[in-house]
Amino acid sequence: MTDVQRRGFVTRLTAYEPLTLIMLASVAGGLFVLQRLTSEVLEGETFRFDEAILLALRRPGELGVPVGPAWLTHAVGDITSLGGVTVLTLMTVLVTVYLLLDRRWPIAIFVFSSVLTGWLASTLLKILVARPRPDIVPHLVEVSDLSFPSGHAMVSAVTYLTLGALLARTQRYPSTRIFVMGAGVFLAVIIGLSRIYLGVHYPTDVFAGWCAGALWALGCWLISKRFVPSRAPDDAHTIANGDGG
Repeated sequence: MTDVQRRGFVTRLTAYEPLTLIMLASVAGGLFVLQRLTSEVLEGETFRFDEAILLALRRPGELGVPVGPAWLTHAVGDITSLGGVTVLTLMTVLVTVYLLLDRRWPIAIFVFSSVLTGWLASTLLKILVARPRPDIVPHLVEVSDLSFPSGHAMVSAVTYLTLGALLARTQRYPSTRIFVMGAGVFLAVIIGLSRIYLGVHYPTDVFAGWCAGALWALGCWLISKRFVPSRAPDDAHTIANGDGG
């Protein structure tokens, strides 16, 4: 590889803004691992693993009481609300409105449609797998829908990672892009962990939700990178005329 080719490769590699998102999708293993995990769940091969983790998070002889202090249970309940439909809907609508007011119409529409279709994909996966909720330990919050994949894990990953990846494209400085993406990953992770702690999801439900959500967000980012402009029309016009400073 010549120096010119090497520099070109490095330039293309560093052009990707949400490296954290790409790494998360790579660790999750992509669609192949999601398919294999779904197959193992349907065959019941993951039950002992799920059971061991859920039991480890409860006090021996008192399965209705989680490990840790009382304030931790309260905090986890607050954290899990960040992955609820109400909070995620408000977050998506507010970000979309902000982008519209900032005259970034293409990316605003793409953000809203990406999150909405991700939610629909999560619902479809639940219906197809139709895994019941775990009954190994008492649930600490009320739930009524199906279990696999975790809707909170997948939808929060879809929402926060998609918003983070697409909003990062609108930021001027690398530090703010890294922060936005890091915040999205952090929120998706702690929301998924909260569902395991509360006993309403098997760990494999949450892992599948992270995997599917990260892949969805990554796909949306790749599409937006190719087809959706991140700058407002006036900004693009200013830069094109050499007035960007």
